[in-house]
Amino acid sequence: MKEYKVISQKDKWFSSKFDPASLQAALNSFAEQGWRLIAVTSADFPGAFGSRNELIMVLERDV
Repeated sequence: MKEYKVISQKDKWFSSKFDPASLQAALNSFAEQGWRLIAVTSADFPGAFGSRNELIMVLERDV
C-alpha cells in the first residue's frame, strides 16, 4: 500500500521563505521519513492582483 503527501510553496514547512535551499532541506527531511518525490507540476491560482503560479510536489512512500 502507498501513502501520498502533497506540498507546495505555501506549505507551513517553508514559513513564507520558499527558496531552493529550503526546498532541498524539506525534501531531505521527508526522504529521511521514507518519502520520495514522484511528481512536480505548477498550477495557477486566482489572487487579488491576478493569478499566481505555485509549485506543487507529490511525494509517495510505502506503508
